[in-house]
Amino acid sequence: MKFIVSREALLKPLQLVAGVVERRQTLPVLSNVLLVLKGDQLSLTGTDLEVEIIGRVPVEQGGVAGDITVPARKLVDICKSLPDGSMIEFIQEEQRILVRSGRSRFTLSTLPASDFPNVEDAPGNLQFNCARQEIKRLIERTAFAMAQQDVRYYLNGMLWEVRQDQLRVVATDGHRMAMCTRAVAVNTTDTIQAILPRKGVLELSRLLDDSTDQVEVTLSANHIRVTSVDYTFTSKLVDGKFPEYERVLPRGGNKVILGSRLELKQAFARTAILSNEKYRGVRLLLSTGVLTIVANNPEQEEAQEEVTVDYTGDSLEVGFNVSYLLDVANVISADNIKITLSDANSSALLEEPENSDSLYVVMPMRL
Repeated sequence: MKFIVSREALLKPLQLVAGVVERRQTLPVLSNVLLVLKGDQLSLTGTDLEVEIIGRVPVEQGGVAGDITVPARKLVDICKSLPDGSMIEFIQEEQRILVRSGRSRFTLSTLPASDFPNVEDAPGNLQFNCARQEIKRLIERTAFAMAQQDVRYYLNGMLWEVRQDQLRVVATDGHRMAMCTRAVAVNTTDTIQAILPRKGVLELSRLLDDSTDQVEVTLSANHIRVTSVDYTFTSKLVDGKFPEYERVLPRGGNKVILGSRLELKQAFARTAILSNEKYRGVRLLLSTGVLTIVANNPEQEEAQEEVTVDYTGDSLEVGFNVSYLLDVANVISADNIKITLSDANSSALLEEPENSDSLYVVMPMRL
């Protein structure tokens, strides 16, 4: 195996692929990246047995085809340390690979490509195409609400629900929920659900940009695959049943508040400074035209903010985790935010006032 490639062409896909690779591995080959050269295209593969990413790079000169695995982190560090505009030559010498650029020479250990695990290529139950920006938006709007290390393992991921001509994603940690729905050309008579694990969600979002370039999404019983020109992303799905999220959506809220997203965000951020560090609770006191936000902590300190809002109706006092409210204010892009409440024991529904493709539910706190 022998080829020459530019540092710039190699570095970004190599970093994305190496991002999947875990530092501590039970199998030595899993800390390596698989290099396969066919013609003038080099493919790079990294996996942790749950998530696999394949990046494709054109090489400068068609070299000698072959395949080998090399240590991922060391190769990334070598490429990062070389000067901009460098050309890098790879030459396989039996059990070693020589990496040369200018006056620099590195000899790396290798493991045979035959040792590298392959994610099984199961037939897809459903296949559809959509723009990269659609999937990126779905993830960006909801990923913050995924649980981190919940014993209910199915919450440590994101539900993808495919229906006729729409793709919806839902994330919840049991205290709040985020949901985003986009129109996507997909043809299915059934509602298909798949839970993508947290690491898969984060790695996939790194591969996507805001372009209208199409990606192909394939869902099978155990895997999801997203294929673009440059990358193939594959992830195992979480085996579990996601909660019936539609039952959580608050119905019949009669107190509708419209306020400036920026003013509310800043007020939440300031009151959060003096909230209880563990529970992060704040009280919302609602009256006609004004929303008062109050935070207290065990040191008997208090923060209070008044925000002018568009609201007429009965007064209400309700407690929430201020971090959850801030997270929503950070992902919504409209100038205003619409909050619907019913009483002190009911969840809040947050959304954009017009044409909102996203809904957020935050459960109340007893303070």
